Amino acid sequence: MSIFESVILGIVQGLTEFLPVSSSGHLVLLQKIFNINEPGLFFDTMLHAGTLTAVFIVLWKDIWSLICKPIQKLTLFLIIATIPAVITALLFKDKIEEIFKTANLLGICFLITTCFLITAELISRRKTVNNEQLTINKEMSWIDALFIGIMQAIAILPGISRSGATISGALFRKLDRDFAARFSFLLSIPAILGALALQTKDLITKSAATNSENINIIAVSAGTVSAAIVGFFAVKFMLKIIREKSLFGFAIYTGVLGTLVLLDQFVTKIVF
Repeated sequence: MSIFESVILGIVQGLTEFLPVSSSGHLVLLQKIFNINEPGLFFDTMLHAGTLTAVFIVLWKDIWSLICKPIQKLTLFLIIATIPAVITALLFKDKIEEIFKTANLLGICFLITTCFLITAELISRRKTVNNEQLTINKEMSWIDALFIGIMQAIAILPGISRSGATISGALFRKLDRDFAARFSFLLSIPAILGALALQTKDLITKSAATNSENINIIAVSAGTVSAAIVGFFAVKFMLKIIREKSLFGFAIYTGVLGTLVLLDQFVTKIVF
């Protein structure tokens, strides 16, 4: 893999990991369009490490608060919200991998993301217009956390955005918009750490079986840095969008993209 290719993949990973457009869906789509073989396991692991770094930098105050005071409601809510995705990944691992390989549900999943975003934005706006009191962080319940966790579990499928699903889930439950975004990004930490743990295990197993993986350290480093830098700005941008703007722009984007994918899957068959 060239440095240019690694930087491009790093940018895509960093940007789409946190914007509500589905990073997995975009990577699957790019692989189909450009006939790209799946990147090396070590490279993929480092891209996730790059995006994780971005979250730690932007939300360091929230993370430090959790480290200094680990026994608190927010910690419990993050654990509860993580459980559904873990169970889903363990029970349906083979099926999920098959869906990723075939990409048969990609167009539909992009449209599901669109529906999540539109519905969440409409609910949020209706509550604001009617001057109804929105739930704040301290009023969050374990049911809210579980619901958001179920939304994250659904977002394991390529094309359904993890950040889009979790932010939408929080807005469905009438949580504050800024808190919804922050909780979603904090929830990405155990999700990314879980992916890193699984990839590291597979990497060690693969390395033991094949002695080593041919690694271009410069290319890997370039991809990791680009993922971290772009991810940093993506998180900052998304926090601002949630507070001040709407999700309709992302909904339109995923709606158009999902429609084009379905059109190609069933009519033109240029890529699929």
